[in-house]
Amino acid sequence: MRKYGLIFFLVMFLIGTDTFLISPLLPTLSNLYKINPSISGWMVSAYAIGYAVFALISGPISDGRDRKKVMLIGFLAFAISTFLCSFATNFTLMIIFRFCAGVSASFVTPQVWASIPVVSPKEKIVQMMGIASTGLAASQLLGVPIGAYLASVSWRAPFYLISAFSIVLLLIINFVIPSLNTAGQLDKSKGIFETYAEVLKNQKTVQYLVAYLLFQTGNFAVLSFIGTWFAKDFGLSVSEIGTAMIIIGVGNLIGTLFGNKLIAKWGLSKSLLIGLLILCVLYVITPFSPNIEMAVGMLAVVFLLNGFVFPIFMTTLQSTTTTARSTVSSLSNAAMYLGTTISGILGGILLTHFTGFFGITTFTIILYLLVLYLYKRSKFFAK
Repeated sequence: MRKYGLIFFLVMFLIGTDTFLISPLLPTLSNLYKINPSISGWMVSAYAIGYAVFALISGPISDGRDRKKVMLIGFLAFAISTFLCSFATNFTLMIIFRFCAGVSASFVTPQVWASIPVVSPKEKIVQMMGIASTGLAASQLLGVPIGAYLASVSWRAPFYLISAFSIVLLLIINFVIPSLNTAGQLDKSKGIFETYAEVLKNQKTVQYLVAYLLFQTGNFAVLSFIGTWFAKDFGLSVSEIGTAMIIIGVGNLIGTLFGNKLIAKWGLSKSLLIGLLILCVLYVITPFSPNIEMAVGMLAVVFLLNGFVFPIFMTTLQSTTTTARSTVSSLSNAAMYLGTTISGILGGILLTHFTGFFGITTFTIILYLLVLYLYKRSKFFAK
């Protein structure tokens, strides 16, 4: 059990770190490629687009096949495409290689969420989901600092390191993780649309996916505009915002790391109910913060609770099927990216038309209450 947990933690940490790794490299690469900084963000977006689009394909392809093999192939492609980034001599090549890295990653992470219910005893599933989530949270906290440190040596160094660790982890997965070609899989002859149609016939799956979309929309609405709020209302500089975000990220890391013990004690339904209700209360209080210390402290607690409830969403989604777990993982990834997009559009409007952070927190509270309503309709709180 522990060795599987460590492997899944490392997979999520490595893939997540690669997502954020390039951010501190953008100024250096903009100068190297002689491009306008306004378009440098495409080196980040190319990875996200590749991941988001192909995640919808990788799920149905994985269901009906040995998920371990799919993970290994995806990891090999990920290592190669990340290594090739270090040889990108122009902007176009970097965009292509980052896109390929995102595509490759989309074949890896869904297998983690789909494999956990297979290799874990039922009573340990939430704990394992929490461990994998911790890897993702740790990457969000450490990805940018790691990239910045390695970039001080060479802009190629981050890509060398990630690709080398990917090969090592690929070998560990090959020798340690058992075959994940479980019984009762979907028919390999089924097409992608046919697979999705079968999965979406399950009303509970649809309700949980919509709830997850609403949760991530509210979550990213807050996360995306924390820096803008801090700069606008408290006058923080870019470096000070970075320090504040690290503190908030530590809260998220603690929540994902230790929350599973409390979930095991309370149960899924009680944990989700209490977690989201407390989040709503905190979002009512946070905009009234009179100083930056209180604002950072409140948001650190907020993201601690976000880290606490996140594994519950992934566990309930995976519980709706035994034959199409990778497809459900792909749909959850699509929901997360859609939520990110919606929050980016609406968050800016809310921040502009409402004083301080009130518009965004009110929006998030409404979404979280809708999440609870959807789970109530699915009889999740029946006990």
